[in-house]
Amino acid sequence: MTHHTPVPRGRGRPRDPDTDRAILRAAFELFLERGVDGASMERIARRAGVGKLTVYRRWSSKEELLAQAVASVVEEREWPSNADIETGSPSEILERVLPESAKLAASREFRALVSRIYGSAVSHPDLLAAYWRHYLLPRREATKALLRRAQEDGTIAADADLDVLIDMLAGAVTYRMLQPDPPDAVEMRRYLETLHRQVGLLPQPPEATGR
Repeated sequence: MTHHTPVPRGRGRPRDPDTDRAILRAAFELFLERGVDGASMERIARRAGVGKLTVYRRWSSKEELLAQAVASVVEEREWPSNADIETGSPSEILERVLPESAKLAASREFRALVSRIYGSAVSHPDLLAAYWRHYLLPRREATKALLRRAQEDGTIAADADLDVLIDMLAGAVTYRMLQPDPPDAVEMRRYLETLHRQVGLLPQPPEATGR
């Protein structure tokens, strides 16, 4: 009698990264154009040129998809890695990333994005929660690591509440960005530099120190 060893079945074809990118971009665009309610899974699939089941196989909810779409688009900008934070000084890292951060914060697209997300916070709390997990929380952790380095360097008080400092930074930028007269990239960079000096992540200019 011949015995046949069963061949393990695979888990299907690997996900196509181009399809993922198309879906994420379509979700991002529709969210900006129509908000949460207007960015249905069906519309997202149609704009991405895929079937609706293709979208549902990848994301179980619209909120998770939209949050990841936001994170994927914004993550195209440079952000310090853990290795950068461990080896570089906070001021060197910020001087490298602030110009791009200023351009992002001053862009109409990003202002519209932030307005959409916070405007949906009450009616779609799952979206805000997903946005927090995918985008805000990783950046809070990176900022906290920078603040710890600054504490070690003595530019921030050893007993400073780092979570409060992060809230101050994020709140100040959001408030400035959503004012009726938002700054352009040059003004936003100047504002970010001043803000980070106030916190202790950037050195004061020579004239401020009397040198």
